[in-house]
Amino acid sequence: MATSRVPAAVDALLGILRARPALVDVEIVDGPPVVNLTALQRIHVGWSAGGEAAVSLQQEFNGAGARTRDEAFAITCYAEARSGDKDMAARRSEVFALVGEVEQALRASEESPEAPTLNGVVLWAHLTAGDLLQQQAEGSLAGLAFTVTCQARI
Repeated sequence: MATSRVPAAVDALLGILRARPALVDVEIVDGPPVVNLTALQRIHVGWSAGGEAAVSLQQEFNGAGARTRDEAFAITCYAEARSGDKDMAARRSEVFALVGEVEQALRASEESPEAPTLNGVVLWAHLTAGDLLQQQAEGSLAGLAFTVTCQARI
């Protein structure tokens, strides 16, 4: 029996985002960035600029008898759009469009009815929080730190 659904949930979220046609030109990164930051649009799963925890989790027994546990966790994510120009409004629009694609990927649809469960890994997952970061240095950069919150039974 698994002690946590976190590893499988992170892997499933990465797979869902990498398979999303609208994100084909976006670098989907597992964890922190690598040294080469040439991609103009990125989504990190399990990392956020200035963040400390990749995932925060809590568990408790779901009933008498201690046979199963409920697990609630929040996956830290970060989307970024950058360019060599100074058009901050464009970067802001781009980064919100990226996170909008993440949100759409987590919604049930005819093509993907299991998306809100990360394809059966959790009971549900949804985007719950975000913080916009902006920077002007050798161009414009907008980043959006966001959280995918999940509920699972183990």
